[in-house]
Amino acid sequence: MLSFVLEIGCEELPARFLANAEKELAERFSAALGEAGLAFSGLLSCSTPRRLALHVSQMSEAALTREEVITGPPVKAAFDVGGRPTRAAEGFAKTQGVPLEESFTLETEKGPYLAVRKTLGGGDALDILAAVCPAIIGALPFPKRMRWGGGDYTFARPLRWIMALLGDEIVPFSVGKVSSGRESYGHRVHGPGPFALDNAAGYFSLMEQQCGIVIAGEERRRIIRERGAALAAEKRGAIIWKESLLEEVQGLCERPVPILGGFAPEFLEVPREVLLTSMESHQKSFGLEDEQGRLLPYFLTVLNIDPEDPALVRKGWERVLRARLEDARFFWKSDLACEGMDSWLTALDSVIFLAPLGSMGDKTRRIERLCGWLADNARCNTQEALPSKDEAMRAGRLSKADLVSEMVKEFDSLQGIMGGIYASRFGESQSVADGIAEQYLPAGPDSPVPFSLCGAFVSIADKADTLAGCFGLGMIPTGTADPYALRRAALGIARIAQEKGLRFNVAALFAQAMEAYGQRDWKILPEQALPRLREFFALRLKNHLISGGAETLLTEAALQAGSDEVWAASARLEALTAFSRTPDFADSVLTFKRAANIIRKQGEESTGLTGLYLAELLSDPAEQALARELERMAPLFDELWKADRYAELFALLRELRPFVDAFFTQVMVMCEDEAVRANRLNLLQALVKRLGSLADFAALQI
Repeated sequence: MLSFVLEIGCEELPARFLANAEKELAERFSAALGEAGLAFSGLLSCSTPRRLALHVSQMSEAALTREEVITGPPVKAAFDVGGRPTRAAEGFAKTQGVPLEESFTLETEKGPYLAVRKTLGGGDALDILAAVCPAIIGALPFPKRMRWGGGDYTFARPLRWIMALLGDEIVPFSVGKVSSGRESYGHRVHGPGPFALDNAAGYFSLMEQQCGIVIAGEERRRIIRERGAALAAEKRGAIIWKESLLEEVQGLCERPVPILGGFAPEFLEVPREVLLTSMESHQKSFGLEDEQGRLLPYFLTVLNIDPEDPALVRKGWERVLRARLEDARFFWKSDLACEGMDSWLTALDSVIFLAPLGSMGDKTRRIERLCGWLADNARCNTQEALPSKDEAMRAGRLSKADLVSEMVKEFDSLQGIMGGIYASRFGESQSVADGIAEQYLPAGPDSPVPFSLCGAFVSIADKADTLAGCFGLGMIPTGTADPYALRRAALGIARIAQEKGLRFNVAALFAQAMEAYGQRDWKILPEQALPRLREFFALRLKNHLISGGAETLLTEAALQAGSDEVWAASARLEALTAFSRTPDFADSVLTFKRAANIIRKQGEESTGLTGLYLAELLSDPAEQALARELERMAPLFDELWKADRYAELFALLRELRPFVDAFFTQVMVMCEDEAVRANRLNLLQALVKRLGSLADFAALQI
């Protein structure tokens, strides 16, 4: 058993490329080795900015062989009436590379077929790897690829060397103009190389001892965390770790060396968010805080070298950061010198939202209106108090004001956040400040929703306004394109409604959003755009619920009963899921599905069913019993429905099922008497109206 190592050396790769490249390298080699029949015990991929590496341990020297039976044409097509082989038989044998005489008849469920036995696999591991390596290297996906020199070969960055060893032998191949060998290059300062590797088993020792690098990203993260925490402890602080930044920083270095720097305490007058953004975005550094969560005048940065004079290096980082913080303090003071956020609203009229949809000033007026509508029409199932209508509308009107502030012009990632900070400084209520600060939440599927209900209102209004406008302009997402992030906007509305327990009608919200635009030269008229938007939203809600673990059929059944109230739809789905785990669920579905299908068919035939029936026309004991049970449970059903007690409503259906079963067993619904037939159909319609408000049982497959 041998070790195999492949190292692809190149110019510095962007840190964001590394994680996916490691994953693809491991998955593609694992699949290729398995398909070739090469056994191995372990496979590890890793990377630094200058290399992608793969190490396979205990690989077999030759591929395993296996015998496989391959079927061809039916015997009746393979031979003519005289028993002579046809072109189909000869072609099959030729394709498989075996003499026709070695074929045989194989009995199958479909009859006799011509077949051959082939020995597959086998082959020397060195030869297999020589073919596999260049194919996988060339197929690795990157966000961007480039050419260099005079060649046509493309890769994420120019290739500089390739090490490929199986045991102590070089795996021979070429990629572009680079041929494989046994040499690697290390850290540019602490082990430049080149270094020749005698055997693939010694790869990791070579990296650590001679090349002077830390090859594993996980180990680089550990070093940064441990040494960073120790340095912070000396200042009685703790590092403010940001996982995305930590992942980026470890991908920028081959030999992580954390150092601590400081800045003048007077910069702490600038908001914490601004200071951290300046450190993280511009300097790729981490802030420090004390036990009370107060920012300290220090920062942690990570070098890619052991400096001879750490103090000199630290001084350089501090000088660069100081210039950034000076800018931030200037912007902060300039913004505070204005007369309040209202003074920025006029400037918003010169900031374009989308050309056909007006300015950001126009957008804030529409958001203000939608926030007022939500304040009037939304209710909350939690104990959290709703914001007042005035506060919600004020937050909506000021929501984009910080876009014209000096701070956000410099730090655009702080939009909304700075608006909330400025709102507090200029005397707005905490509710208004929270609404402005949280308007962009959730920023993605894993991002939190707004913490305050005012923030929820502004976020929902903002997203609904964008959705309505884009659908009216025909800017509807396709399978590959969603330039205005409309899927994310729809998902955000769904998540906020579900997680915050907000009850409002989404279809009515979208109608209000479209109406708020007034008269426009729409590409798609509102009466056509709104149904498409409603369907789009329902699909995003469905995907969201299924990705959260709900079963597809149950989700479809719950949403087809109504998806305009997100919280109610998700609560009904939860109750339906619990109902599906009861022993008699399948029988219940079949019973209620039968009733729903009858009514659906009759509805298609336009019989005008109302659900109103005449008691005097109910002659059969089974239909009389069903009518009595429906009348008995009607007020209880309405009471439970009003209280959103869906689990108890499904329990009511279980009580009702025996009466429905008896009805179908003993009563001929489609009898000859037209009046009796219509009366029985209306009795079923009364039942289906109740059923259909909970779930579309016809959508369930049992």
